[in-house]
Amino acid sequence: MNPIPDEVQQLFRAPNIAHIATVLPDGSPHSVPLWVGSHDNHLAVLTSPRSRKALNLEANPHVALSVTDREQPSRMAHVRGRFAHRVDGPDAWTIIDEISHSYIGAPYPLRTDRVIYLIAVEHAAAHAF
Repeated sequence: MNPIPDEVQQLFRAPNIAHIATVLPDGSPHSVPLWVGSHDNHLAVLTSPRSRKALNLEANPHVALSVTDREQPSRMAHVRGRFAHRVDGPDAWTIIDEISHSYIGAPYPLRTDRVIYLIAVEHAAAHAF
């Protein structure tokens, strides 16, 4: 795992919509938009433990994420890494609410059926065009 560069962290910590790409059982990519944050030098994504992306991560840890700055769309970052750890229960809700506060200024409104997947970053870069 590599440290996440500051310019990449800034984009993933801001309330920008990111996209995550995981690997489907047949080997093809699956990409969806989502909220993302960071926790202990990992990227943190929240989801239902039964979602397609969660099932994909549990079966194949390879993942890529990208994000575009909502205020300056020519500024973006991307990472490649691996699913490192799933966080459940009260510890997950602490992280989920931190992410939610970034996006909507309040705790996450759906209070059931959510976990955090921590992503260990292996490659990261930020660009502005």
